[in-house]
Order: sequence, then C-alpha cells, then structure tokens
Amino acid sequence: MPGKPLAFTACCGQYLDDFENTPAPDPESLMRSRYSAFVLMRTDYLIATWHASTRPADISQDDRTKWLGLEVCRCVVTDADNAHVEFVARYRTAGRGVRIHERGRFVRDAGRWYYQDGDLL
Repeated sequence: MPGKPLAFTACCGQYLDDFENTPAPDPESLMRSRYSAFVLMRTDYLIATWHASTRPADISQDDRTKWLGLEVCRCVVTDADNAHVEFVARYRTAGRGVRIHERGRFVRDAGRWYYQDGDLL
C-alpha cells in the first residue's frame, strides 16, 4: 500500500530550490524532481539536470500543457554511476491526452545524478 505523499518542500522542492547545494540523492528522486520542473516550467532545472553529453541547447515548453501525473514503474541502479528509471508521465495539451512511457538513462557524474536520455516504450 503506497504511503502518504510527501509535501513538495520535503520531496522535490528542496532539489529545485537549491540545486547547487542539494542534489537529488538518487535517480528516482531526480526523475520525480524533473517531472515537477516540467509542471512548474522550471527549464533552468531541467537543463541543469540534463547531462552535458546529451543536453539540448534550449528546452521550450507550451504553457497550455497541463501535467496530470507521474508513475515511476521501476528504478534499476546498474552500477555506481548508471541507472534506468522506467516511468509513465501523462499530460493534456490542446484537449488531447498524451501518455509518455519511457525508460530513461541516468548517469552519475562528479557525485551528482543527471538525466542522460531515454527510449520510448
């Protein structure tokens, strides 16, 4: 049975509000904080947490997008510096529901986890 959801400040807010000093401690926490960044349109955080080897120069977001939820299906740490997070994110835009099912790759670089890239499932 799932536990009670954490308050934003106890969960993802601490990472978004203090990226320099409070990195997400594991790939799943980073995935959850990145989802929150999409919801809050915090492109600064999305860019900062995207690994430099695959980071786009710009991330544009549509302010008409309404994010509906995130489900983390599984998180597998394959070694000390690599992990996969399978997730489903749902949103609505222009009256159309969209479901993203992805297996994201995460890498730890200089002690900090980053999103690298992913495969749609």
